[in-house]
Amino acid sequence: MEDKLNYNEKINKALIKRALGYSSKEVIEEFTQSDGDLILTKKKVTKKNIPPDMSAVKILLSFYSNNDLDFSNMTDEELILERDKLLNLLKDDENDRN
Repeated sequence: MEDKLNYNEKINKALIKRALGYSSKEVIEEFTQSDGDLILTKKKVTKKNIPPDMSAVKILLSFYSNNDLDFSNMTDEELILERDKLLNLLKDDENDRN
């Protein structure tokens, strides 16, 4: 039972992360072989910004919405407003837990 709660919590956090957008680092390293040893010759670190995903927002809205809204007919602007409202509720809920 505890594993299921942990699994659900991980899914919820991943979905929220995807709905909000996030940044990640990508590291590319190049090595050369010298005297049998590998030596790092180049290292490139790139920061990538992943934009919010509207599909994740729709899923969150369907899970947390108190009323039965039809999100398929909503415009992007309406979805963004609903997303912001929902994310504020989630942040408040998370702050209450901590």
